[in-house]
Amino acid sequence: MTLEKGTLIFANVTATVKATGEGIESTREEEAKKLNIYDATRKYEPRLVAVGEGWLISGLDDEVKKMDVGEKKQIEVPPQKAYGLRDPTQTRMIPLRKFGDKADELEVGDSVDIDDRVGIVRFIGSGRAQVDFNHRLAGKSILYDFEVTKKVETDEDKVKALIDRRFAGEGGKLTIKLQEGKLDVAIPEDLFLVEGLQIIKRGVSNDVFKFVPAISEMTFTERFANANAAKPEPPKEEAKPKSEAAPSPTTPPKSRRKKATAKAAAPAQASTQTS
Repeated sequence: MTLEKGTLIFANVTATVKATGEGIESTREEEAKKLNIYDATRKYEPRLVAVGEGWLISGLDDEVKKMDVGEKKQIEVPPQKAYGLRDPTQTRMIPLRKFGDKADELEVGDSVDIDDRVGIVRFIGSGRAQVDFNHRLAGKSILYDFEVTKKVETDEDKVKALIDRRFAGEGGKLTIKLQEGKLDVAIPEDLFLVEGLQIIKRGVSNDVFKFVPAISEMTFTERFANANAAKPEPPKEEAKPKSEAAPSPTTPPKSRRKKATAKAAAPAQASTQTS
């Protein structure tokens, strides 16, 4: 059974350059360490993917459609279906003076942003720098180890996954309520200052309406908590009325215990009188 277009799945992905073995990305922590691309600031876990929706490069997306849940596959993607073929016209010689104060710090391999374009410095000499505006992986075949770990089934799980993707792993802090086609999303106070929050909310709503068509309306609310509010005391247990318990076979009745105490005290009183 293949995956239909628009299906939401979680997948483990590791990508390397075929010719050199250079690591590009991995959702597995151990693999990232082996490839020297480990980032201590990120969370390593399966990635959410919408099959056939352009969330993956075209050559990989085409192959994932043929997979099923639980399947693991190595996929080779040629340059024309990955990051494109190298275009010689995208390489320019730029005078070092255009880099301003940073010209003296410029090195081969640096990524630079110039004329509203991002490129890689390939050569420096004679007062100029050769900048390549092709994608750094252009002209390279990419190897993917791709494993479909889970298919997202319910509307609620889809909403949670889509929110978490847009909030960069912080989606678990939001509270959602889905009822009769209406979705309420409460944003906690510690996320109010997330950069581009309005854009994120727009992105979430677009994703939700596209992949969960049963939802017709979506509301975001900002939730404030009173840190000084007194916490409610736990309910006290009601005192149960005492009932006369039947004496156990090993415990003498109260009346018999009193007589035994009186008899035991008698010799002590007699001893006091004789002295």
